[in-house]
Amino acid sequence: MLQEPETLYKLMILYMLDKVNFPLTNNQLSEFFLDKEYTTYMTLQIVLNDLVESGLITARKVGNSTHYEISNDGREALSFFVSEISSAAVTDMDEYLEANKFSLRSEVGTTADYFRSGSGGYTVHCAAREGRSTLLAIDISVPDEQIAADMCANWTAKSQELYSHIMLTLMGGSRN
Repeated sequence: MLQEPETLYKLMILYMLDKVNFPLTNNQLSEFFLDKEYTTYMTLQIVLNDLVESGLITARKVGNSTHYEISNDGREALSFFVSEISSAAVTDMDEYLEANKFSLRSEVGTTADYFRSGSGGYTVHCAAREGRSTLLAIDISVPDEQIAADMCANWTAKSQELYSHIMLTLMGGSRN
């Protein structure tokens, strides 16, 4: 049985990342570990950093969040030690992933951020992804930061509607 709690947390993170076919964000992993009171935020950040440094997971900065995915080495390590995770922890993780799978995927699949452009205004970058494929990416120039922030805030709620509208328009009208 495992003696070090950090080792268990690493295995649990590998397990969760292996169970989904999309990245999980730092916030999503934190929500699970903190809500279930497995560990503290600081310990979780140390464990995530250790996993990245050892090459068992990859981290990618997207806007203001970090997205984590399991690597092939991580899958291999998990296959050797998955039995060390308690059945109660596996049940907690499976229930969390099942209950939140649509919101987890949606949150990772739609991103929006803005940055100051050379012309004195701002550029808003919005993207919708499914798995590793980009479905839609838009860069829009806007005159001020408040408009940019508002557009980013509305992107998640409106992205599917906009994607459908753009697809139908580009295909030449409505389809029945």
